[in-house]
Amino acid sequence: MAPSRTPDLLQVTEASGALNGGDLGLTLEQLRSFNDDGYLIVPNALSASTTASLLRETHAMLSNFSLEDHPMTKFSTGENSNGHVGDDYFLTSGDKIRFFFEEDAFHPTTGELQKPKHRAINKIGHYLHELNPAFRDATLAPFNAGIARQLGFGDPRVLQSMIICKQPEIGGRVPPHQDSTFLYTDPPSAVGFWIALEDATAENGCLSFAKGSHRRTPVKSRFVRKEGDSGTEFVDVKGANFPQGLGPEEKMQEEEEYTLGEVKAGTLVLIHGNLLHKSEKNLSGKSSNAARQDGTQGEADGA
Repeated sequence: MAPSRTPDLLQVTEASGALNGGDLGLTLEQLRSFNDDGYLIVPNALSASTTASLLRETHAMLSNFSLEDHPMTKFSTGENSNGHVGDDYFLTSGDKIRFFFEEDAFHPTTGELQKPKHRAINKIGHYLHELNPAFRDATLAPFNAGIARQLGFGDPRVLQSMIICKQPEIGGRVPPHQDSTFLYTDPPSAVGFWIALEDATAENGCLSFAKGSHRRTPVKSRFVRKEGDSGTEFVDVKGANFPQGLGPEEKMQEEEEYTLGEVKAGTLVLIHGNLLHKSEKNLSGKSSNAARQDGTQGEADGA
């Protein structure tokens, strides 16, 4: 879901009369903020009842999945010696609902699971938008479709959907990254729709954003399968590094400054695919579950 050139996007929005949001989703001021900052926080995007329903569904899935035939795949971001997750259970999850464990849910010496299963999962993915009715309805809602149109998507595609579980005490750190590294199209076109199902704070590992970094930071690598389906790796990007009509507008910064994104349950956060963002480990006693859908422009190469 790649934004078109900023002037065209704003002209289209003004012409549509969508200056006050409504069915189309965002106000003109919100669109300008997203274009400038690379992310947008939209409070109360989901009603309290819908948010509570999705959280109940999340808890039910976490309680009811079976360990009997589970390969106990851990979700790793690659900061340790194990590398980024890339086993068959992960690689074949694009059309399924599967459960990926938090690395610290296991004893460091024995390797045994040391947390109850419902408190041990890092994320659930990646086809909730088709296979789970509650999350399908939330993903394909008219509000989201309206936002996609406002961002310039002629042929938006939902590539994946997931529940991100920041578990109490063990919820893992996610280092600074760009989503288009993992969902690369040529030109880059990814936009993330991240929805808080619980309050997210600095204490339980909320998101942080390098404001404006989408306009100065090229996508230099992409996450791919190794030849022979023997895992995953990062390779250099040979195509476009920025979405059409964008960047680089500023010099890259040696060290980015990150802004905390503390939000209440029901908040939507839009994340540009080139934006650098991260989250810290959850050492608190409170979970911070979130739903996320990632989309790209269908006409882009690789979508």
